[in-house]
Order: sequence, then C-alpha cells, then structure tokens
Amino acid sequence: MRNGKGAAWVPVIQFTNCRILRGRKLLREDLWVRGGRILDPERLFFEERLVADEQRDCGGCILAPGFIDVQINGGFGVDFSQATEHVGSGVALVAQRILSHGVTSFCPTLVTSPPEVYHKVLPQIPVKSGGPHGAGVLGVHLEGPFISREKRGAHPEAHLRSFEANAFDDVLATYGSLDNVRIVTLAPELGRSHEVIQALTARGICVSLGHSVADLRAAEEAVQSGATFITHLFNAMLPVSAAPALGREGRHIFYGMISDGTHTNPAALRIAHRAHPQGLVLVTDAIPALGLGNGRHTLGQQEVEVDGLTAYVAVCLATLSSSRACSLCLQGTKTLSGSIAPMDVCVRHFLQATGCSVESALEAASLHPAQLLGLEKCKGTLDFGADADFVVLDDSLHVQATYISGELVWQVEEAKQ
Repeated sequence: MRNGKGAAWVPVIQFTNCRILRGRKLLREDLWVRGGRILDPERLFFEERLVADEQRDCGGCILAPGFIDVQINGGFGVDFSQATEHVGSGVALVAQRILSHGVTSFCPTLVTSPPEVYHKVLPQIPVKSGGPHGAGVLGVHLEGPFISREKRGAHPEAHLRSFEANAFDDVLATYGSLDNVRIVTLAPELGRSHEVIQALTARGICVSLGHSVADLRAAEEAVQSGATFITHLFNAMLPVSAAPALGREGRHIFYGMISDGTHTNPAALRIAHRAHPQGLVLVTDAIPALGLGNGRHTLGQQEVEVDGLTAYVAVCLATLSSSRACSLCLQGTKTLSGSIAPMDVCVRHFLQATGCSVESALEAASLHPAQLLGLEKCKGTLDFGADADFVVLDDSLHVQATYISGELVWQVEEAKQ
C-alpha cells in the first residue's frame, strides 16, 4: 500500500498532531494534502489503497484556512494607488510580506484617484495564484471615486465623481478596463447607481456600499440591484442599523470591519457580531505605512501622518497646487486614513474585543471573505477538494507557518533552526 513513484507521482503529505478548522469546529484530525489540494483520507486509503509519503508533526497547533484580505491599500512602503511603472513589483512585495501574517489571498485596493491613475495601474495588477513568491491576487478592489462627499473620509474631494447621464459608460471612462477588478465600493444614493450596480454584478464584480449617507431604503434598493457587501461598517458609513437589517429576509449580506483597536470601538464590534455573525468580514484597510514606523507616508493622492497605532490625513496632495487648498488638510487633520495593523493582529483583537469563539474569529478572516467572492468551494475552507491554503497558529493565534497549495511559504525563525 505504499505509493508508486511513476512519472505522474505526487507525494501525499499528512499533517499530524493538530486541530483543524472544519465545519465551524476545531477538530482533532490530521490534514492530508496532495497536489495542492486537501484530500479525503478515507478515499485515499480505501479506494486508492495509499498512505502518506510524508508526515509533519504540527506540535498541537491550530490549522485554519489561509486569511483573505479584501481591502488592503498597500504596505511596507508600497502604495497601490500610485501610478508608476513598477506597480507589479510593489504588489509582489506586499504579497510576499503579508505571508508572515497568515494572508494567502488578497484584493489590492485603490482609493479615490484621477482616471489616469486607474488607466495606468489596473492593467498592471492581474489576478495571480499564490505560492512561494507571495499571496495570491484575487482581483482589485476599487474604493471610490463614486462616493459621498460628506462621508469621503480620507478620500480626496477633488477626485470624487458622480454618475452622469451615461451611467456605466462613465464608470468605464473613469476606470478603463475592468478585467482585473473584483470589488467596487460606491455610494448607493448617487443618481443612477442602481444601473451601475446591475451592470457591474452582471460582469461578476462584487458591489459594496461604502462612504455613504444613504438611508436604509436606498441601501435596500441597492441590495435588490445586486450589492452584497458593506465597506468598513461604522467608518464613514451607513447608519449602524443598516447591516443587520439588510441581512434579514434571507438576503446574505456581508460587511467589512476594521478590528485594529482604533477604527472600531469594541462595543461596535460586539454589536455587529451578535447581530449578523455570518456576514462579518475582517479587513485590514492597511495603508502603505503598514510595517513601517512613525512619520509621513502616502495614500493615493493624500499624505498621512502615522503616530503610534494611528494614521491621520496630513496633507491633501491633490490640492497642494490649487488656490482652493483646504487649510485643515495642510495643517493636518484628525481624519482616520486606514489601518497599520496586519490581519493576524485584527483577528486577535476581534477575538478579545467580542469574546467570540476562536472558530468565529478565524472564519471572519477566511471563510466569510471567500463566500463574499463566491470562492468558498476552494478558498477559506479546509474541506476535501479545496485548495491547501492554510495557516498554522499557536493557541494565542500567532502565526507559526503559512502554506499555499500545500507548500510551506513562510515560517517563524525558531522553526527554521
């Protein structure tokens, strides 16, 4: 019953002495992997009459699906919203660095920018599988420019847009090709937004409601048109009652939350989780200052000031050459401008702040974003047949190792020795 080693031989790896997250429970079972996918050991043994070629002792650790970050603006000095000739290498750097935080897939996010930025940047960020080089790219998240001026947050007012007479044609003129786009955040109260939502969802693009002053009725109409996500709930967003209400009547609505200890009060995290736990998606909303120290950094057309764990808009670069420059922008503001907390930190803070189960905290960073994107058959799960993208965690949920397609792509230094 040993495996044959012919030309098509692919080794079977058995991860032992672990607890795996499957079916919303941590189970004391082994994880079996072959050819980048998770195996059913009973079928392997009884139908193929094979056993493992290699066993790896996990030391009692937790094995959870790899984290998926659907809103990350950059990191480690890389700004996805900067139009350069080296966008691809910047995305690759971030993809490699976030492996240490358990992220195996992500959606590079562009904040509100002028059309020429989208036209130059978007073709440089194709969908890409993950591996030793870094986390996989699932498609770009476009946050803006079709958002509310009143709730623009850190987005530069000079580049905000509304839907004109041609509606979806205006979207295409702004963004250019949508081939690499996975999510678009927009404000549903903008005129003709429902036409745009329907056109985007018809192309398989997830529409998220965000940076909005819409009331519940407008949000419900947007959901009926096809919207399925709410961008960073409680931050420059719809009233606090919106997400739980939209999640009723059988409509599966997801909502993002920034659980970094700064953006969202612990009480708000608890309220949202208790109201609609199956829709909660943890996002980092990380900015280019992620992984760097205090000081000034960019975020698209803005300059931000990082002080400790907080990042504020410091200078509005879009207005520096304009006589209409806002004095508050130039002198510094108290407008939050994204997070500098990586995903594993957000998971641990969410667990502590809400008192939820470990399983719930882990699924909010894995299964739920996969479901949002319609990828739950292959991502965000350790079910048989799924991609073998997973993270190895100790009991305090610190990352010990990260695997993509069953291949070790990162591990803590102590384990290397």
